[in-house]
Amino acid sequence: MVTQPSERVIAMSQHEEGFVLPNDEHNRILAENVHPSNWVNPEPAGRYNIVVLGAGTAGLITAVIAASLGAKVALIEKHLMGGDCLNVGCVPSKGIIRAARAWADLRNAEEFGLHIPPGVKYDFGASMARMRKLRARISHNDSAHRYTKLGVDVYIGSGRFIAPDRIQVEGPAGNRTLPFAKAAVCTGARASAPPTPGLKEAGYLTNETVFSLTELPPRIGVIGAGPIGCELAQSFARFGSQVYLIETAHGILPKEDRDAAEIVEQRMVRDGVKLFCCGKDLTVEIIAGGKRLTVDSHGQKYDVTVDEILVGVGRTPNVEGIGLETVGVEYDKNGIKVNERLQTTNSRIFAAGDVCSRYKFTHAADAMAQIVIQNALFPHPLGLGYASVESLIMPWCTFTEPEVAHVGMYEKDAKEKGIEVETFTHKLDEVDRAILDGEEEGFARIHVQKGTAKILGATIVAAHAGEMIGEFSVAMKGGADAKTIAGTIHPYPTQAEVNKKVVNLWRKEHFTPSTKAWLAKLFAWTRRG
Repeated sequence: MVTQPSERVIAMSQHEEGFVLPNDEHNRILAENVHPSNWVNPEPAGRYNIVVLGAGTAGLITAVIAASLGAKVALIEKHLMGGDCLNVGCVPSKGIIRAARAWADLRNAEEFGLHIPPGVKYDFGASMARMRKLRARISHNDSAHRYTKLGVDVYIGSGRFIAPDRIQVEGPAGNRTLPFAKAAVCTGARASAPPTPGLKEAGYLTNETVFSLTELPPRIGVIGAGPIGCELAQSFARFGSQVYLIETAHGILPKEDRDAAEIVEQRMVRDGVKLFCCGKDLTVEIIAGGKRLTVDSHGQKYDVTVDEILVGVGRTPNVEGIGLETVGVEYDKNGIKVNERLQTTNSRIFAAGDVCSRYKFTHAADAMAQIVIQNALFPHPLGLGYASVESLIMPWCTFTEPEVAHVGMYEKDAKEKGIEVETFTHKLDEVDRAILDGEEEGFARIHVQKGTAKILGATIVAAHAGEMIGEFSVAMKGGADAKTIAGTIHPYPTQAEVNKKVVNLWRKEHFTPSTKAWLAKLFAWTRRG
């Protein structure tokens, strides 16, 4: 049975143990980069142009761009610089997803003529060590020393507003008071947990603790079939765990088109995931053999025992203890309230990232940070104008196998807005490269505004969907349309050909009757000649 990590092992301050679990050479490098043990906070030198609270993606981007423009910048972080993305999110998850895919490829190698002899060693601990090594390597980019060299005053400690123009930092060597002209709250969010009876008493993992595992749980229950739950459920199944995935909705990835999610669901089931969807009346209790889960799924009662429970059901914004009430910044359960310019209810204080956004993505935090910079620091009377979060074209991807990527509207969104759309879908089993790669489960889909060539949204289900969705994102952002993609040469053979093929379905549909009649006459005349 696997030892349960403590509830918050990753987000350590140097007042506690001062390291990240497990305490190996890789995590010591990580901690020394993003929470140096001997860090001395600088003495404030006058008023800062902007003070940034939180050094996750939104905070780091805000700070480094402001400093590159010549602004005097302070950046405050009480836990680990790099935030969730580096430490407990994108970076470690993609590291283990890659390892799990390698394990799955090996087991399926016979299809490609490779016969693996019995007795092959699978080492989960080594896969996790690889992830920690690569995370430590990447952590230099987010390190306190690097940001100091880039001109940012880095403060390690707890920050809170104490006056309309001041933030106090409580650090190991005493407090610092930072006067500011503008401030940005980029404190992010943390993992949520449902009020499931017995869950707290039994103990559970979240994205903040699961990457500290060094031994594979033989049996694991995953609560929540959103992106985090699905990515990790599939990975642990491929590593060899018996995975039970519990979701209250019907099927997985409830925000995606049903046929897109079903392709991923079928693959996960083949990988060994047992899905309990439409799950009701979930309870948890500790028993001699582990942790007992009982749940009702489609009217049938299930009773399973697991060694670990992983919760992936949402995020709670980090708004407590930072003095927002002191400076009149309003917030609710969804986070800090902001306008389209990312101003809070205090016009000199802005917010960006998970603490205020409905898009809980690293790339969304990056984009929002750039909006904060333009609106907080640029002199708008000079004609530079304001930047608006409403103008963002936001793609996203769930990194299962196959991946599911989306940008823009779904068909249901267009209908809700009263916009007439035409939808076109092209399957990957009609794309040569996908067939040759053995990755033909999936499709590309576009939604085009009726009567125009304007692309309103796109969904791709494919092994490399996250790489492929960018073409539609660029087109939508740059004002290009379906005709532009249809007229663009795509290399052959690539899976991305499906983007052109799906747009060609639109083009074929929109040959006018007069054009078709003219071509028919032309072809008939050519045959006579």
